[in-house]
Amino acid sequence: MTYNIDRNLKYHAPDKYQMPRYNALREAARVYAEAILRDCPDSRERSLALTNLEQSVMWANAAIARDGY
Repeated sequence: MTYNIDRNLKYHAPDKYQMPRYNALREAARVYAEAILRDCPDSRERSLALTNLEQSVMWANAAIARDGY
């Protein structure tokens, strides 16, 4: 497997077609984060769930930025 430096490490300016998709992902993540905060006790597990949700949004955004469509 070849590491694609240009694809993976450059800035990908969003276009008008990507912005609604970024916003939809962020809104869905917000709803889920609110459910986690509401329904899960304050704990390491809750912190990990929120951290991994943030990470999931980041990787989903990277998929949109890098591969577009």
